[in-house]
Amino acid sequence: MAHHRTTWRTLTAALCLLAGIGAAAAQDAPVQAPANCPPPAASFAPKDGWAAAAQRATDHGVLWRIERNGRISWLYGTIHVARADWMLPGPAVRDALQHVDAIALELDLLDKNADRASLTPLPTRDDRRLLTGKRGARFNKLLAAACLPDAALTQIRKFEPTMQLASLAVLGARTDGLYPDFGIDLFLTTYAKRQNLPIVPLETLAEQVRVLNEIVPKNEVAQQFDTVLDAIESGEARTQTLTLANAWAESDLSTLEHYPQWCDCLKTPSDKRAFERLVTNRNRAMAENIARVHTNGQRVFGAVGALHMIGPKGIPALLAARGFTVTPVLPASH
Repeated sequence: MAHHRTTWRTLTAALCLLAGIGAAAAQDAPVQAPANCPPPAASFAPKDGWAAAAQRATDHGVLWRIERNGRISWLYGTIHVARADWMLPGPAVRDALQHVDAIALELDLLDKNADRASLTPLPTRDDRRLLTGKRGARFNKLLAAACLPDAALTQIRKFEPTMQLASLAVLGARTDGLYPDFGIDLFLTTYAKRQNLPIVPLETLAEQVRVLNEIVPKNEVAQQFDTVLDAIESGEARTQTLTLANAWAESDLSTLEHYPQWCDCLKTPSDKRAFERLVTNRNRAMAENIARVHTNGQRVFGAVGALHMIGPKGIPALLAARGFTVTPVLPASH
């Protein structure tokens, strides 16, 4: 049973690591039952407006300056569900953004031409069976508690089951004020378009969905689905997401670096394979793409999920191995 308790934590990490999944779940749900529903994202707008809020914004996350061939680029560890007052960049991040030629993100979240077919494949017989009986009733109860409008519920139900479960867990984070609407990647996408900065997608949505689907072997999907439902119902998934989010907000690199210890999610060979697929394998490709943009003459602001930045196989370490000078900015080195 320990294996099944730890692998769900890897699935929870996926929600903070896969930008497209968080964006697909982002819904500004109207308050249908005020006593029980999270408030809509719009209710968090600052009373004096976003422009005033931007002036007092403080830095969050982890940031590195990278240099090679006489050019300076940046690496920024993000989080895909956040609080409203975390979304706007503080002085260090704002300064970096003012000195770049392109922004590299996991996805261009506002690309209207992106192929989203991978989000809504035709359901298989196994998919339909997975969401029936007691499991289906549990899932439906949790989804109803998310207080989404009918249109959003209909959209989520078009996803394949693992995606539906990911969306449910993302929406559950709103209880702690963490909304995909305020995700840092989504903000940076909007910022780039307003500043006419080119966006360099480091992955495709289809690749992200495939990663999520491959985390758990097919013969274990039903058991893992039940375990994730257990974690959502008990609040355990919410606690882990909140711990990770707070570490990001406080630029607490030490807590982020020790994630494999406190998440209790890398105990078995299956867990380690899942983390390899979810993080390490993606790190290599994203580091190569960021290096390519820099080498081609553009100062790039590379922004991906914060857990991609940690350890000897994180993107900063990979770029250092490629000859970049990598200097911590947030948190500052002493």
